[in-house]
Amino acid sequence: MIRLSSADTPTTDAADEAVETVTDERREALLARITEVLGDAVVQSHIRPGDDLWVRVTREAWADVADASRNRLGLRFFDFLSAIDWLPSPFGRDMDAQEDLDADAAAAEPAPIVTGYAGGDTRFQLLARVFDVDEHIGVTFKADLPDEDLSAPTWTRTFLGAEWHERETWEMFGISFTGNANLAHLYLPGAFEGNPLRKDFPLLARRVKPWPGIVDVEPMPGAGDEGDSDEGGAS
Repeated sequence: MIRLSSADTPTTDAADEAVETVTDERREALLARITEVLGDAVVQSHIRPGDDLWVRVTREAWADVADASRNRLGLRFFDFLSAIDWLPSPFGRDMDAQEDLDADAAAAEPAPIVTGYAGGDTRFQLLARVFDVDEHIGVTFKADLPDEDLSAPTWTRTFLGAEWHERETWEMFGISFTGNANLAHLYLPGAFEGNPLRKDFPLLARRVKPWPGIVDVEPMPGAGDEGDSDEGGAS
């Protein structure tokens, strides 16, 4: 059973006066099965009723999660595998003016890391989603990765389609996968240095010129100032 406080729901008089109880029996049942199968590997979970289920597991059990998902839990459809860097960007909004960015960066204090549903204790997390196509229900698994060892067991021994997902994650975040012998670049030149989806990777093109979608704003066709509109209405 999931209990949502008024802070989690749109503000109403009823929500302000009492805690609303919302249940999602299908996802609660799936979570119970996952917890029974994985045991202590489950660290934390979150159900968003009528929407989705998130389960955080230990990194050491990452490969076991794939095997259990397919062979014991009926979650046979592999959707995606990726990662997320929860570090707030040290560069601010790269679409703003450079002088504003420099001033803001000098004055601002580092923002705290917030790790989303099912929590987290590290900057980097792995994410993977699997689905039961018969029951039309899925789960997003996540695992913390310590900064000093950005690696995890491969999922390719259970889901062959995970190979290029792991290659992309290795390329973009610098996370390696033990047992995947084909960690090679998909998008970047072989000699490229750095991992572009890390929050501390500078997007040099944005340092030279701010994002044009924000800076070079053009009026909509036919739009004019108020004076033009008044004159047009009087003629």
